[in-house]
Amino acid sequence: MTRSPTERTLQASTDDHRIASLAALAIALGMVDAAIPSPLPGVKPGLANIMTLFALHTLGWRAAVWVTLLRVVGAGLLLGSLFTPGFWLSLGGALASLLLLGACRALPERHFSLVSHSLLAAQAHLLGQLLLVRLFLIPYDNILVLFPPLALAALLGGVANGLIASHLVQAHDKD
Repeated sequence: MTRSPTERTLQASTDDHRIASLAALAIALGMVDAAIPSPLPGVKPGLANIMTLFALHTLGWRAAVWVTLLRVVGAGLLLGSLFTPGFWLSLGGALASLLLLGACRALPERHFSLVSHSLLAAQAHLLGQLLLVRLFLIPYDNILVLFPPLALAALLGGVANGLIASHLVQAHDKD
């Protein structure tokens, strides 16, 4: 069989393979996240964000965007929540945290560690989700009463994920 003149073969680069691997790990961590019982609706450790932070530090912001978007869509497919309100909340929170991480690239690196990036991203994720909930799902201001406990959970999750990502990056840099 001969190749069609319009047929193209795409070659994946080493970075493409690394992004796919990190996205697969992020999807697996997202599955673990979904299996953890939650004391409050919306409170999850956000373990998949560890891979986003790792991609951000080792491959750059563009790779972090790919890992995050592949994770959101992949987890949505595996959990059966693609295009449900939970999917849109996840995507909205992810985009808010990616925008903040992108903005942080313009700030001096000496003032920001992976832990501070994780903490800021977790808070941006929460604000993005609450904004979507307030605008589309529950159009009442009383939804903002949930902000303090959710912000505390995001703080704890952000610090824990940042510490884990920092440890992984240090181990990666030694190799």
